[in-house]
Amino acid sequence: MSEDRSAEQKTLEQKPECTRSSEYDIYLSGIHTGTMSRTEHWQGQSAVVTSHSKASILGIGTEYRQRAELSWSTASDEWLTNKFHQQVSGFRSRDMQVSFSDNGRAARVDLDGEVTHYRSDETALRDVDTLALEIRRLLMQGRSQFALIRQASDATERYQYYVKAPQPVEVAPWGELMLVPVEQTGAEEVTYYFAPELDYQLVQARYHGILLQGLIKLNHYRSTCE
Repeated sequence: MSEDRSAEQKTLEQKPECTRSSEYDIYLSGIHTGTMSRTEHWQGQSAVVTSHSKASILGIGTEYRQRAELSWSTASDEWLTNKFHQQVSGFRSRDMQVSFSDNGRAARVDLDGEVTHYRSDETALRDVDTLALEIRRLLMQGRSQFALIRQASDATERYQYYVKAPQPVEVAPWGELMLVPVEQTGAEEVTYYFAPELDYQLVQARYHGILLQGLIKLNHYRSTCE
């Protein structure tokens, strides 16, 4: 079995039930503005991912909550979102409930009570948390570039990803880690940094905005998964 295939099998052959929990600090233009927590509750090849963040954006306090249900597709060998519920208060407030069908190619979006349907025949539509897991899987598989699509509140956003050479970065409290940058281009330009030494978890993400530069940094990680 190849190294790439072994890495992919590792993502699928974890404990029947396990949990991964991550805590992040949020910075905006170098200023600490909030915190974010993210927990993956796994049952075999399906998971519920909950995210919660509080931050101050442009002087406005904002709170973000999301619960996403995802599973492994045996039809197309990829992680797909089944449904998710996102609630945002403060900056760009919204209540968004989305369900997916046709192996992730169709989405029904209920945004503050208004329903819209979206479709992508070529690539599955995903929420942001499943997107991160699919990036991780493709990175572990050894891919150097790939394309994915996120279901946003009022559009589908296509992104192209480019894997760059690993680089040593000092990350408290773990010390120096080799991080693998994955550059995202498209509607939002982001550079994700994954740590092979921490089971390929997301350690940092830099958001390259025109006016504001965002950054999230991992400060705590705990896993009961193999």
